[in-house]
Amino acid sequence: MLSLLTVILDQASKLAIDHSMQLYQSISLVPFFNLTYVHNTGAAFSFLSDAGGWQRWFFAALAVIMSAILVRWLAKLEQHETLLAIALSLILGGAIGNLLDRVIYGYVIDFLDVFYGNSHFPAFNLADSAISVGAFLMFAETFGLFAQNKKSD
Repeated sequence: MLSLLTVILDQASKLAIDHSMQLYQSISLVPFFNLTYVHNTGAAFSFLSDAGGWQRWFFAALAVIMSAILVRWLAKLEQHETLLAIALSLILGGAIGNLLDRVIYGYVIDFLDVFYGNSHFPAFNLADSAISVGAFLMFAETFGLFAQNKKSD
């Protein structure tokens, strides 16, 4: 359900941006954050964005393969592995959200623009955020950052 909610929120936000803003339009919200509508034909940080078009299907295929792996991993989790389930679900939802963009449009809609002065972090979207939070939670779970201390008798 968390993956589905992630996909729905991601796609709804992208549709709202696409229908209410012009490409490359930027709306300042606070001194370090804009809504800036861009198309990303590459991967994270626009990696391979100018590769000529083959990357669309490469990244789409990669997302399908990774999604299948994540679904299988989620199915094998035990009841007590809640944090890992949340992490994997966020990553899966984000991967599917960006996959839908690649297949439907040929690019991913990005619009979250964080910056300091004239230095801008590459624009991203809710799917990217879900993937990042999911990866952080996996890291945290792996290293026991959220583990509850158990008293030994």
